[in-house]
Amino acid sequence: MSLLRTATTTVFSLALMGAVFSPAAKADAWNRKTVMTFSGPVEIPGVHLKGWGVLPAGTYVFKIMDSQSNRHIVQIFNKDETQVYATILAIPNYRLKATDKTVVTFRERPAGQPEALRAWFYPGRNWGEEFVYPKAKAIELAKVTNTPVLYTAVDLPIEVDRPMLTVNEPVVVQLREAPVMAVQPTGEDVEIAAVVTTPPAAELEPDTTEVAMALPQTAGPLPLMGLLGLLALGAGLALRLVQKRVL
Repeated sequence: MSLLRTATTTVFSLALMGAVFSPAAKADAWNRKTVMTFSGPVEIPGVHLKGWGVLPAGTYVFKIMDSQSNRHIVQIFNKDETQVYATILAIPNYRLKATDKTVVTFRERPAGQPEALRAWFYPGRNWGEEFVYPKAKAIELAKVTNTPVLYTAVDLPIEVDRPMLTVNEPVVVQLREAPVMAVQPTGEDVEIAAVVTTPPAAELEPDTTEVAMALPQTAGPLPLMGLLGLLALGAGLALRLVQKRVL
């Protein structure tokens, strides 16, 4: 019976390996899901749902929608992740010291006005997401805060009637391709290099290589599934042989 128990354990171990090495197992490593609770209202850039340019105090979920270029698309969900409130363009911005906690920075506003979202840094990383505003709002924020603000001059909708759910949405494609500049408090334009420090390429690589490092060198999930299937088949045959020997 000990041989039968050992063979059965092998089969369950192979099933567990299928779960551990599946491509979806590291999903949160690249989308950087972060739950945030704001104690007061927070103004956010477009593109957002109508009426959601200012998030009321409460709990929200931030995720990266796309991280395959030098700009990222950040989505803001409700607490239960059943509603997308905003799909926002962001540019990676480097910082010298990483922390073990999420860091969110704001642009201070006059008393009575909500603080404006500036950047989001994920725990353990030396870089974060600097948010890009529409030009008119960027000029306003730059003058009030006396600091440069990133903007895109492309005519993008600030508000939409429905959430953007995929990277192929026309508005999301525009966000990924829109040129980004920065505006000074004086109203003069400057290159984003004067405001944002681009992270070294090596710093960005973990977003796309964590999963690949855990998997065999195959072209996709199908070869891996085939390999696991063959292993499971072999284990099943071994189990049958053990059962015959026990009987």
